[in-house]
Amino acid sequence: MIYTQSNVIIIIGDCVVAPHHFVHYVYVLKSQKDKKLYIGVTEDLKRRFAEHQNGENRSTKHRRPFTLVYYEAFRAKVDAHERERKLKQFKNSYKHLKDRIGKCIDSA
Repeated sequence: MIYTQSNVIIIIGDCVVAPHHFVHYVYVLKSQKDKKLYIGVTEDLKRRFAEHQNGENRSTKHRRPFTLVYYEAFRAKVDAHERERKLKQFKNSYKHLKDRIGKCIDSA
């Protein structure tokens, strides 16, 4: 770990990770309006959830309000985006996730 005056720079293997890029989230929202799920990725989960709730996202604006039913955290942005891609494109990954968190989805 290398310290500078204003930031902490973290080195993991060959990767340099800035503090504000340390965690990336894949998240699942459930629309209370149509009961469908939305999958997304972000570096700031609280901000992104608020954007969805406030109608600042064109693709979800008409489906408000939402409940956050699930999220996964990743250190590497590429891993988070790969997970999001798999959940959106591969029915088996999506089905497995729904099976895992089914009670969370149903109760939301």
